[in-house]
Amino acid sequence: MSKWTALTVVLVLVGMVHSAMGAGEVVKLVEKPDVSGGNDYYVGNREPLLASPFVKLPIGAIEPQGWVRKQLELEADGFTGHLTEISKFLKKENNAWLSSEGVGDFPWEEMPYWLKGFGDLGYILGNERIIKEAKIWIEGFLGSQREDGYFGPRANLRGAHGPGGERAEYQEKPDVWPNMIVLNCLQSYYEWCGDKRVLAMMSKYFRWELTVPDDIFLEPFWQQQRASDNLASIYWLYNRTGEEFLLEVAEKVHRNTANWTADVANWHGVNISQCFRGPTVFYQQSKEDIHLIASERNYQKVMGMYGQVPGGMFGADENCRAGYVGPRQAAETCTMAEYMLSFEMLTKITGDPLWLDRCEDVTFNSLPASMTADLKALHYLTAPNMILCDRHSKSPGFENDGAMLLFNPHYHRCCQHNVGHAWPRYAEHLWLATPGNGLAAVLYAPCKVKAKVGDGTTVTITEKTKYPFEEKIELEIATGKVVRFPLYLRVPGWCEAQRVSINGRAIDVGGKGRSYIMIDREWTDGDKVLIVLPMEVTLTTWKKNKNGVSVNRGPLTYSLKIGEKHVRAMGTDTDKWPAWEIHPASAWNYGLVLDDREPKAQFKVTPKEWPRDDQPFDVSAAPIELEVRAKKIPGWEKDHLGLVGSLQESPAISNEPVEMVTLIPMGCARLRISAFPTIGSGTGAHEWVPPKVD
Repeated sequence: MSKWTALTVVLVLVGMVHSAMGAGEVVKLVEKPDVSGGNDYYVGNREPLLASPFVKLPIGAIEPQGWVRKQLELEADGFTGHLTEISKFLKKENNAWLSSEGVGDFPWEEMPYWLKGFGDLGYILGNERIIKEAKIWIEGFLGSQREDGYFGPRANLRGAHGPGGERAEYQEKPDVWPNMIVLNCLQSYYEWCGDKRVLAMMSKYFRWELTVPDDIFLEPFWQQQRASDNLASIYWLYNRTGEEFLLEVAEKVHRNTANWTADVANWHGVNISQCFRGPTVFYQQSKEDIHLIASERNYQKVMGMYGQVPGGMFGADENCRAGYVGPRQAAETCTMAEYMLSFEMLTKITGDPLWLDRCEDVTFNSLPASMTADLKALHYLTAPNMILCDRHSKSPGFENDGAMLLFNPHYHRCCQHNVGHAWPRYAEHLWLATPGNGLAAVLYAPCKVKAKVGDGTTVTITEKTKYPFEEKIELEIATGKVVRFPLYLRVPGWCEAQRVSINGRAIDVGGKGRSYIMIDREWTDGDKVLIVLPMEVTLTTWKKNKNGVSVNRGPLTYSLKIGEKHVRAMGTDTDKWPAWEIHPASAWNYGLVLDDREPKAQFKVTPKEWPRDDQPFDVSAAPIELEVRAKKIPGWEKDHLGLVGSLQESPAISNEPVEMVTLIPMGCARLRISAFPTIGSGTGAHEWVPPKVD
C-alpha cells in the first residue's frame, strides 16, 4: 500500500468517526435542563415568572400508540366516553352549564369534572364524536359570560359549598371552585384549536375575580383548599397575553388560599393530592424557597404518616385518620388522578425527575386497578391489599359507608366524573419541550411526537417500547434536514446502570438514577437512539407497617396473582353498563419465604406473551410474572366486614408447606396482596393472631 493510499484510508476513517460522533456533540448527565436558553416555539413562563425547565407541548403534538393508546380507546368506549348516557348531571335539558343565563339544574363540579378528561380524550384521539359533544359544553361556557366577567351557573354566586354541601354560613360567598375546573377545560380546548375567545373570556373573568372583596373571596371550603388550580390558570393566561393585572390577581388568589405553605392544611385525600402542590405553583411568582420547599415537605409528611405502602398512594378513605395507616386502607380514585396531575405540573415547574418517578408509581401500580380492565366500571376506593370487591359497606374499616368497592359505572359520583383526565393528561406529558429548543422524553411509553426544535425544523420522533413491562426504548428520528437540538432522556431513580447508544454507538455517561441524559448534537433523518433501563428485582421493607415487604422490578410493584370470580350485581345496573363484584377464587393469605440472598436470586422472572389487544392491565394478560417461595398463614383471615386482615409483625411463623406462588404487576390485579408478611422461625418470629369476632 502506498503512503497516499494509507493516508486516504486514515482520512476516511477519521471522517467516519467524526460523522458518527457529530460535530461538537455534547453528552452529559444533568439534574434538569439549563433554563437560560428559553424556547422559541412553545409557551413557557414569561418574565417575571420563574423560567420553565420544561414546557408542555400542545395537544395533538403527541400521538399515543401501543398500550397507552389502548387505555384511551377503552376510555372512549367505556363509561367516561359515554357518561352522557349514564349520569343525570350531564343531561342537557335544563342544565345550568348550557344556559346563557346560567340557570337550571346541576350547577356544581360534576359536569366540568367530566369534561376535563372527556375533551382531552377526544382531542388526543381525534375522535369526532367526542369532539362534537365537548364543543356543545364549551360553547355553553363561552355563551354564559356576563358583562362583568363572571360566567357559569348563577347559583354558585349565591353560596359556597362546604364539606357537607351548602351551609347557611357560606351564603352570599361566591363559589368559584366549579369554574376552576372549567378553566382547565378551556385551556385544553385553546391548546387544541387556538380559539381566541378563550383568552378574552378568561381575561374578563379574572378581572371580575379582582373585584370580589377578599373577605368573601374563596371563603370556604373546597374552593379555598383548591385555589392553586385557579392560580395555575392565571399563569397560563399571563404567559399567552402578558397582561400585568393577572399577577395582581395571582397574589390575591394565593393570599386567600388555604395555607398549604405552613403545613398540610386539610386531611381529605383529594385535597391533599390536589393542593399540596399549591405553594410551588406560587413559587413561580414569589421565587421564595419557602414555597418550593413546602410542597415536598407536605408530600413527605403525608406519605410518612399514611403512605408507607406500595403503589405510590396514601390511605385516605376518604380522609386520613389516625391509626388507619396499613395497606388495607384505600385511596379514592379521584385522589390518584389528581396526584398524577400534581406530579406532572411539578415536573414542569421544577424540572426535578423525582416527580416523574412518583407519577409512574401511581400510574402503573394504582390507577389501572381502580377500574375494570375494559374501563366500563370503576370503584371509589382501591387499597394495596384488597381481597374482596363487593357491594357491602366496609365502614368503619373504611371511613365512607356504602358500596365503595363495587365496580359500578352509575355510582361513585365525583370519581365517576373526574377520573377521566388521568390517562389523557398522562399521555399529554410523555414528551416535553425544553429550553434551547429541545425535546425531553420524560415518561417512556409507545408514542410518536412531532415538534419544532433547533432552528425551527419540525422533527418526528417515534418511540417504540413496551415500557414499563420491558427495559428497552427505541427512538427513531425523522427530520427533513440536519438540525441541532438537545435531546433529554430521563433516567428513573430506580435505575443505576442505564445504557444508551446512537446509531449503534454506545455512549458512556456513567450510572446515576434520577437524572437526565442530555445529548446535544446534529441530528439526521433516520438517526436511532436506544435506551436500556435494566430492571432488577428489589424489595422494599415497610418498617412503619409491621415490616411488611413489597416486591419491585423497575417501576412496577408486584402483587399476588389471585383468581377472580366476577359476579354481576343485579338491581344496580343495566345490561349495557353492568356493575360487578369481584370475589377471590384462590388463596391469598401467603407470606413470602425469603433468605439472605440477593432478591433477584430468589425470584424467577418470566416474560409472557404480549396481549393481542394491547391491554396489559388485566389479571389474565399480565406480560410479566414472578415466582417466589411462600407459605400460607392460616390465621390471616378477612375481618367481619370483608376487609383483608391487618398486617401483623414480620417475620411470621407458619407450619404450612412451602409453595411456589405467582406475582403479577400490581396494576393488573383488582384483588391484590401487594404488602406481604415474611415467614420466619425462632427468636423474633411471631405467631399470627386471628381477628377477633365481635
